[in-house]
Amino acid sequence: MLCWERQTGGAAVGFLHSSGVTVLGQWISFAELAGQLAALAVVFLAQRRTLWTWPVQVAATVLLFSVYISAHLGGLAARQVAILAISVYGWWAWTRRRDPVYGVVVRRGSTRERLVMLGLFAAGTAAMALLLTVLDASWAPWPDAAIFIGTLVAFGAQAAGLVEFWLVWLVVDAVGVPLQLASGLWFSALVYIVFAVLVVHGWWSWNRSVKRAPAAVRAASS
Repeated sequence: MLCWERQTGGAAVGFLHSSGVTVLGQWISFAELAGQLAALAVVFLAQRRTLWTWPVQVAATVLLFSVYISAHLGGLAARQVAILAISVYGWWAWTRRRDPVYGVVVRRGSTRERLVMLGLFAAGTAAMALLLTVLDASWAPWPDAAIFIGTLVAFGAQAAGLVEFWLVWLVVDAVGVPLQLASGLWFSALVYIVFAVLVVHGWWSWNRSVKRAPAAVRAASS
């Protein structure tokens, strides 16, 4: 059942937060809805290697930051700040890595780059989980930390044009879906499932692009 409604009670924090839609009994503000849809659009745009990937990502982070601040979720809000910083860098990096025929040039990471990504993910997750535990900031510190660190690693690799960033996103989705379900966040779990489908297609699309691009173009981008 779908019905439009206006949230009441408490001070309004703006139209996007005070107004929304109820889906299957779960109220979703327009800010959260727009932010999540923009995040989904980022995956779609990244598949096509368009520069629009990054401004849309910036819009998504701003919207979701406001959502988490309104919900008094400082950790998730901080995550958006980190994503925003990487998105600004990615936007700049992609403007410098364009090819007149193949668009933004992408490539497979070297063995060293893959090991660095794996090391950052493992060490970062452990450190973040311990921090969340000490601060008593999460009831599931390890998957919570894996999502946080995995997101940063994925966006960093995406900014560098590495195909492997799709695999990191797939790991984040695999951890995120059961965590969201266990938290009762059904809408967010559904978004993660849609993300996973788009990620698999993105992985296939970028690998095909790598095979098509001339070796000289790939070498120049590395």
